[in-house]
Amino acid sequence: MAVINTNDADFKNELSQHPLVAIKYFADWCGSCKLIAPKYRRLSEDARFANIRFLEVDAEVNEEVRKSAQVDNLPYFAIFKDGVFVGGAATSKEEKIVELLGKLS
Repeated sequence: MAVINTNDADFKNELSQHPLVAIKYFADWCGSCKLIAPKYRRLSEDARFANIRFLEVDAEVNEEVRKSAQVDNLPYFAIFKDGVFVGGAATSKEEKIVELLGKLS
């Protein structure tokens, strides 16, 4: 599955249509965000996580989505189950993202 770019306008719709959602929060100026992007994309194609909808959000311009997961640093990854925030982490480590995704399985 591909990583879908979303925004404040589409966020609630994405959560209502998909029971398991992972979100990567980024900013254009964030070097670590750019470095983790290929790993996040690869995880979105991993069979272990086939039932999870992978989204990414520009945290600089989407305040509603950013607040929904209490984003405090970038890159930040959050998981939602049935529209409810389950947890998140500011990290650049693939292992930490995998651990977070495991909470949705």
